[in-house]
Amino acid sequence: MYTIEDRDRAQAFVLALADADERVVDGKLVGSLATGGGDRFSDLDLTFAVADGLSITDVLEDWSPRIETELDAVQLFDLPADASIYRVFLLPGCLQFDLSFTPAAQYDAPRPGPPGSAELFGYAVHHALRARFSIARGRLWLAEYWVSALRDYALNLACVQHGLPARHGRGFDDLPADVLARFDGAIVRSLDEAELLRALRVAVGGLLHGRDDLPELRALVEADTLP
Repeated sequence: MYTIEDRDRAQAFVLALADADERVVDGKLVGSLATGGGDRFSDLDLTFAVADGLSITDVLEDWSPRIETELDAVQLFDLPADASIYRVFLLPGCLQFDLSFTPAAQYDAPRPGPPGSAELFGYAVHHALRARFSIARGRLWLAEYWVSALRDYALNLACVQHGLPARHGRGFDDLPADVLARFDGAIVRSLDEAELLRALRVAVGGLLHGRDDLPELRALVEADTLP
């Protein structure tokens, strides 16, 4: 497992790359370490602005071999996001390093806000339907996928309602105990059809807690068989 000192050394190396590259006009630490919510298990997130008119891809491709060689890093994947490119590396000791570049003109643009309640609710209902029909079709692995996805969207919706981070489960552990209790049984324990239906009912019950606008969905998941 990597240490804080390992992470600091990686950060210092990448910042030195930035200092030596005239194409880079700004940079900063982002993620949990930048907001004060990090700990010894936090990954390293660095973002940089590239002078307008220059290719952010060229800078990324120039830096990557040096990061791989000097830090013994392995590339995991790239994630384009609007004008930015994120490249995720894995360093020794399982240290994740997220490196991103953005054209200078878009560098300080507002970051996307949290997902909206209506969007999260809509996706959750969609996932509930997919789960129910997958169970009916005997597609039990697929059903487990949709039940878990439904639970996650319902919990993210609860996070929005309680002013907590609503992406990637970051706010789940900070939800009130009574909210989490509604989803205790929504974890699928086996691929048995009855078990999948049980977990689905719990997840839908948690999603619709305090709502009475979707009786058809309740009836659908409570039915043991479908016509």
